[in-house]
Amino acid sequence: MFIKAVCDITQKGYEKKRSKLLGAYLPHPPGKSPNSHLTFKGSQSAFRRPPMAPSASRYHRRRSSGTRDERYRSDVHTEAVQAALAKHKERKVAVPMPSKRRSLVVQTSMDAYTPPDTSSGSEEEGGQGEGTPTSSQGSISMEHWISRAIHQGSTTSSSSSSTQSGGSGAAGRLADVLAQTHVGKSGNAPSTRLCVFVCINTCVSSLGVPVSSRVSAKIQQLVNTLKQPRRPPLREFFVDDFEELLEVQQPDPNQPRPEGSQMVAIRGEPLGVVTNWPPSLEAALQRWGTISPKAPCLTTMDTNGKPLYVLTYGKLWSRSIKVAYNILHKLGTKQEPMVRPGDRVALVFPNNDPAAFMVAFYGCLLAEVVPVPIEVPLTRKDAGSQQIGFLLGSCGVTVALTSDACHKGLPKGPTGEIPQFKGWPKLLWFVTESKHLSKPPRDWFPHIKDANNDTAYIEYKTCKDGSVLGVTVTRIALLTHCQALTQSCGYTEAEIIVNVLDFKKDVGLWHGILTSVMNMMHVISIPYSLMKVNPLSWIQKVCQYKGKVACVKSRDMHWALVAHRDQRDVNLNSLRMLVVADGSNPWSISSCDAFLNVFQSKGLRPEVICPCASSAEALTVAIRRPTDDSNQPPGRGVLSMQGLSYSVIRVDSEERLSVLTVQDVGTVMPGALMCVVKPEGVPQLCRTDEIGELCVCSIATGMSYYGLSGMTKNTFEVFPMTSSGAPISEYPFTRTGLLGFIGPGGLVFVSGKMDGLMVVSGRRHNADDIVATALAVEPMKFVYRGRIAVFSVTVLHDERIVVVAEQRPDSTEEDSFQWMSRVLQAIDSIHNVGVFCLALVPANTLPKTPLGGIHLSETKQLFLEGSLHPCNVLMCPHTCVTNLPKPRQKQPGLSIGPASVMVGNLVSGKRIAQVSGRDLGQIEDNDQFLFLSEVLQWRAQTTPDHVLFTLLSSRGTVLSSLTCLQLHKRAEKIAAMLIERGHLQDGDHVALVYPPGIDLVAAFYGCLYAGCVPITVRPPHPQNIATTLPTVKMIVEVSRSACVMTSQVISKLLKSKEASAAVDVRSWPPVLDTDDLPKKKPPQLYKPSNPDTLAYLDFSVSTTGMLAGVKMSHTATSAFCRSIKLQCELYPSREVAICLDPYCGLGFVLWCLCSVYSGHQSILIPPSELEVNPALWLLAVSQFRVRDTFCSYSVMELCTKGLGLVNHSPMTHLLSLCPVPKSRGLDLSRVRTCVVVAEERPRIALTQSFSKLFKDLGLHPRAVSTSFGCRVNLAICLQGTSGPDPTTVYVDMRALRHDRVRLVERGSPHSLPLMESGKILPGVRIIIANPETKGPLGDSHLGEIWVHCTHNGSGYFTVYGDEALQSDHFNSHLSFGDTQTIWARTGYLGFLRRTELTDASGERHDALYVVGALDEAMELRGMRYHPIDIETSVIRTHKSIMECAVFPWTNLLVVVVELEGSEQEALDLVPLVTNAVLEEHYLIVGVVVVVDIGVIPINSRGEKQRMHLRDGFLADQLDPIYVAYNM
Repeated sequence: MFIKAVCDITQKGYEKKRSKLLGAYLPHPPGKSPNSHLTFKGSQSAFRRPPMAPSASRYHRRRSSGTRDERYRSDVHTEAVQAALAKHKERKVAVPMPSKRRSLVVQTSMDAYTPPDTSSGSEEEGGQGEGTPTSSQGSISMEHWISRAIHQGSTTSSSSSSTQSGGSGAAGRLADVLAQTHVGKSGNAPSTRLCVFVCINTCVSSLGVPVSSRVSAKIQQLVNTLKQPRRPPLREFFVDDFEELLEVQQPDPNQPRPEGSQMVAIRGEPLGVVTNWPPSLEAALQRWGTISPKAPCLTTMDTNGKPLYVLTYGKLWSRSIKVAYNILHKLGTKQEPMVRPGDRVALVFPNNDPAAFMVAFYGCLLAEVVPVPIEVPLTRKDAGSQQIGFLLGSCGVTVALTSDACHKGLPKGPTGEIPQFKGWPKLLWFVTESKHLSKPPRDWFPHIKDANNDTAYIEYKTCKDGSVLGVTVTRIALLTHCQALTQSCGYTEAEIIVNVLDFKKDVGLWHGILTSVMNMMHVISIPYSLMKVNPLSWIQKVCQYKGKVACVKSRDMHWALVAHRDQRDVNLNSLRMLVVADGSNPWSISSCDAFLNVFQSKGLRPEVICPCASSAEALTVAIRRPTDDSNQPPGRGVLSMQGLSYSVIRVDSEERLSVLTVQDVGTVMPGALMCVVKPEGVPQLCRTDEIGELCVCSIATGMSYYGLSGMTKNTFEVFPMTSSGAPISEYPFTRTGLLGFIGPGGLVFVSGKMDGLMVVSGRRHNADDIVATALAVEPMKFVYRGRIAVFSVTVLHDERIVVVAEQRPDSTEEDSFQWMSRVLQAIDSIHNVGVFCLALVPANTLPKTPLGGIHLSETKQLFLEGSLHPCNVLMCPHTCVTNLPKPRQKQPGLSIGPASVMVGNLVSGKRIAQVSGRDLGQIEDNDQFLFLSEVLQWRAQTTPDHVLFTLLSSRGTVLSSLTCLQLHKRAEKIAAMLIERGHLQDGDHVALVYPPGIDLVAAFYGCLYAGCVPITVRPPHPQNIATTLPTVKMIVEVSRSACVMTSQVISKLLKSKEASAAVDVRSWPPVLDTDDLPKKKPPQLYKPSNPDTLAYLDFSVSTTGMLAGVKMSHTATSAFCRSIKLQCELYPSREVAICLDPYCGLGFVLWCLCSVYSGHQSILIPPSELEVNPALWLLAVSQFRVRDTFCSYSVMELCTKGLGLVNHSPMTHLLSLCPVPKSRGLDLSRVRTCVVVAEERPRIALTQSFSKLFKDLGLHPRAVSTSFGCRVNLAICLQGTSGPDPTTVYVDMRALRHDRVRLVERGSPHSLPLMESGKILPGVRIIIANPETKGPLGDSHLGEIWVHCTHNGSGYFTVYGDEALQSDHFNSHLSFGDTQTIWARTGYLGFLRRTELTDASGERHDALYVVGALDEAMELRGMRYHPIDIETSVIRTHKSIMECAVFPWTNLLVVVVELEGSEQEALDLVPLVTNAVLEEHYLIVGVVVVVDIGVIPINSRGEKQRMHLRDGFLADQLDPIYVAYNM
């Protein structure tokens, strides 16, 4: 029943957690730290770790748990982060921890996950659906809430021991504080709103605040946290009523600005022309293959680190020729070869087979076809593989070359063929192993040309959004690039190079496959799979082979660092160059430093470490040269993060917390020209102290994005300009996608990538920097290093930062949450930016790239779709979203608005919003009677055998019927019984507790005949007595009933043992059972002396949870029936089908009164029978050829859902349920009016889907309409038979929040469709008034609907005699204008619109549009919001949200959603709901509660009981799956 966190079962556990949560608010003895788990002890020095690597045993433990990729490791940064967090210690920010259902916590236990470094396929589902309550528990009905009140009397304890102690101690104090703040604002508190009645749920104290509740304590904690001062607010400006401008970010006047002079493009050294350089790469291969065929070209390793295979230059040459011949001559036919020179073919080779790849690649070059190397698709739905398919399709690839082993490993269909992968073109798979190929004829020889501008190969590149582009590299660029690398790296023949990188692309391809062949070098290739088993393998190979050069990434250096203790005899003095491929990532510097620190003693020289910068578009951008001169230290820059976020270089001291240390990546490549341009807009040169995008002009760059001329122009054909607008060169430059600057001495520094750039409120942040900060917060315990993703999502016109990390299975809920809150603090301190959402997912569930990294765009996609399934989420919209529109300030002092200038019927230029129904017209024969009892007697005399009522069973057969005479006779007997057995006087109140049916009607008229006042009460539900009986008891007591009349079955139920457990059965008034009636009739029938006396009392519970009884006089009752008779043209020959609850409002009037007054036959269909047979109502309508029918929204929903979900058409489904002979068919074409009886805004979506669904059965869409009634007047509008069709308008939702009505076109942004609530009834006058000032409004304003009419109720039947409230609701006067008329206030907001249609009278028709209840409207940020609008937005966000309800609590918006689906999806909903409400309503959600289906209480009219839900939430009674408190 209660929100459970991880071990929160016992009283003790609860106390412990509460004291932790509230620790921050309670006074502490000096010297004691309240939240040792939130703050750091000791000084910074405690966190200074020696830069030495950890012990070997620790390495084993860490390695086995999969803590890979330490690219972001930096001890300096870690200290800075710890210091920043220590600062937070002073400003304790207590973040309320989310509540999670036990079953959800259990599912994140250790055995549910595989360790994260195993294959990406092992995703655990976890035990689904444990702990979800059964539907009977889940569906809390309205009665359940009312019962709590009576059942618990005035006790403050909740019904479970786990919160009983809450009344005392901190939570109690908090509740008091809350109570006071609440009362201060209680101008519109429900207790002062309506009159009588009993406030439901007495476990809420009189101030409306639960006395003991964990939820309210948490919310208070959240409110307090949000009250803490944040960064200075941005300048707010006045917002026009209509144009809600979002806050435009004002530039910070103190922000750093670039001050340097304009930069000058830097030229690299000239590319030396060496005489023996080959004219093309194929020529080089031919040369080495023929003059040194035995020279080793490539050595591959197995997973044990043993040499697997040595490929010599002779083998490479002969096999490449064979591949070239087979590609050109053995695919397709002689006349129609499949592949011609210039065509593109895919190369699909695994990462452990570089030899086969190399042969295929050179085979393609020799055949003059264009290789497109891609990753091996492991499954049909590999992350990103679909996008690769699009690339292959756009390149026109039809053939894929692959190796034998790889071909065998590809997924196969049932017949053994390789299936077409999602998004891929149809491919012919071609295996390139020699044994499968034909030998070329003696006379066939490839044509070896000099390098030219033909495309040599296409390298794929994944963009920020996940799309894959192909970068084309020409043969001349390929050759020039190899020459430039040879020159800058000083490569010579037969050098040994150890390559750990991916040989299919980027640095691994350029050094390990291309440049190596040009220089006849020997490559030792280390596969990723070997590195996973033995991270030291590359160092061992350098030692073993005396390697001169090694190509690695910083993570390989880090792994080696962690593992090196196992190794004794490491000697690295043969190494002259260590190429660090990701040197452009600023965080690689720490790996380089630490590596040098450890291995300097093993022969590693400092000048050997050569970071390089590269990109798919510009190939190698810069590389540090291996110098022999160790006096020249490498370049270092310590940059201020604050400056970087404004793209300005400010050198800072290392002591500062928020700095980024960058190292140079050497100088510009030989033969290239480099400049730095502004990243956005025109490519203008930056100043010398400004960060921009590096651009390169060189032959050795990519040429284009294949097939995308527009993007190519923006990237490969850029002409940088000076500030005066002159281009700096006639040759185009290529954008590298790298951000940085050129420092002193022409050294190139890279500070980040364009792809990782996030622009938040005009400041730039790099994803890598945020990752580094997150990982510096004690990461090892909670999350996996290298399994963390940072990206931005656009919400409300700005980018918002999202951090997603994989959580270790053994970390507890509380640990993870503490880690999350500290990550937020750290990022806030160091980067001065808020994180919008921080999510932890179970280990090994993030989508992976082929080499095991995180697939960023796929992760972002899952996040936005709501399929990430996190196990912990923390949203911080309150801290991040600073561009909301300014809250609206209501102008004080204007007691009467601009409407005060009245001229005739105009208010300040606008027509006054008022309208009347037609006159009640002349009196017919039965209209001369003032009393319904007289009408019945008259009918019993004139038409005794005319049938008035027919009751149907669930099978659609007639259960019973009543004629005029039968009803009269029966009513007489009941009157006699009331007088004799009940000893009642006239004017006594009688409670009628009957199921929907004919007995209820007879009992009602029996009371009128005896002069008693009837009150209809819904009987208790036999299966649910405990929750439904107390409501019955309450109404009987509040209405002061002198006796209860009921049937025999219910009479027994009221006195049963189950009943005595729920209520005190001895205090019932006398219970009369009408099943055995006296034979005689009363001496005389009572005739009221005055038509203004009480006819009956109408009791119902409003949506806000108020029980109110409205007094209906005889005059009002007769006028009401007359008005409906005229509107619907009812007379004796008509049949009307009614499927409504007959206990209050219009439902009661139609069920019991109208037939007697108008003489038509009412076909009564109890709504409860539709649960058994959803088709019952429509079958009856068809079978009895009914022209008018009335139902409720719940009935319509039952029909739409129950009959609409069936696969075949509703027609056949209805027929299958139909007990009548099928041949007659089913026909709804006679229906003129199908009216939904409601007290709310019309539900357009439901009425439209109903009309659409049953259109084929002849239902005319114009027949479906709604009515509108409320407590003061049970029916104000009702679509009659004649009169124009109901109209729909579209209004601007933003204007509506300011109480203005602005019509817009359908489909325009922020438009809201509103349907007219039916035609105004005869005799009804309506005016729209300002609910505060009570002045009349013009028709462009939203205001309260006031009604003047003879059938208004005459007041609340009040027990306490609170006349002030009553007079306000039923006897109000306008503050100016027509101040004489007495109006009743409906409590609903709406507006009037003059339409183009004409009335029966020929006048233009005025339509009334109901927007929502005043009580339910929420005042947030000074604007008026209607819950239904926010709920509609929320329901649309995710397919698993079945229902939603919102309510405000202490200025926070609480959103409750019902989840259909696995509990695993609960946390996906939190970000989606928060985003949707922000985007569409400019509101920040404070709390998101995810519950089971059926928890949101709904009353018999199908309306949500939001206030009950609120009380249940605050009293911890919802048993939510998850509660998230947004920060």
